[in-house]
Amino acid sequence: MAEELHVVRNQKDTVFRMLFREKKELLELYNALNDSAYNSPEDLTICTLENAIYMNFKNDISFLLDSEMNLYEHQGSYNPNMPLRDLVYIAKQLEKYTRDETIYSSTLVKIPVPRFVVFYNGTDGQPERQILRLSDAFEKETAEPELELKVLMLNINFGHNKELMDKCRTLREYSQYVDRVRKYAKRMQIEEAVERAVTECIREGILADFLSSQRAEVIAVSIFEYNEEEEMRKIRESEYKSGKEDGIAQGIARGEAEAIISLIRKKSEKGLGINEIADILELDVCYAKKVLDLLAENPDKTDMQIAELIIGQV
Repeated sequence: MAEELHVVRNQKDTVFRMLFREKKELLELYNALNDSAYNSPEDLTICTLENAIYMNFKNDISFLLDSEMNLYEHQGSYNPNMPLRDLVYIAKQLEKYTRDETIYSSTLVKIPVPRFVVFYNGTDGQPERQILRLSDAFEKETAEPELELKVLMLNINFGHNKELMDKCRTLREYSQYVDRVRKYAKRMQIEEAVERAVTECIREGILADFLSSQRAEVIAVSIFEYNEEEEMRKIRESEYKSGKEDGIAQGIARGEAEAIISLIRKKSEKGLGINEIADILELDVCYAKKVLDLLAENPDKTDMQIAELIIGQV
């Protein structure tokens, strides 16, 4: 089993990617996202760059359809750097796409329209849909960025984005399968949880053909994904705890906390991202995220009241 999981890590395989590497299922997902009705999977051209590695990550799925280049990514944890990663990916893709053209001629080189989507199913609460922007990462606020890249991030956890799930049966059943694995993993070993989830889903007709034909690989990948997800969760909790302890050590009193929260609120209202706010104000990223989460959850509370909530949780 250890060797099998090692291979999975190198190949960047996930259950999501295993499901949607087939053209039929990928076209189903595309149609659901775009309210289109393409019916020929052969019109879709897979162009995933298997060797396009950036910081040990590969793009999950890339394909061409109707003069659009779609880059789909599955994420089990929130990653605000997806616009930057997709910028690297699309540059490599377009370099490959235009290799027989010359960009130094007087003739305009036509390129497909880039589309970027992240399918998120981590355990941290995230909105149904949100737009991640490359400009959030700029070190200086820019009213009209000359380079922008927008990524649509969709929450595909069970119970979210019902309209999309109703249009794409494969995505809905994938969401049900993941939800079942997580539910069982709360009260039994992950190996047993995955085995039970796979068996029940096959019996109930949830991804039945896929799970039956690739049972061993799905189980191995699911176990690896869950363990990796848990490890990332522990790292984030450790970072957050460290951030709170740093806050105590720095002697942040209510008045000081209120001033910091006021600054965070103002920077956020100007459209700055979490990392940029933390960098400008020289704060721990986890602390900045906690403040922003509380501001979003308590829109009617004052900065002092938010400060009291923060201090009460330390």
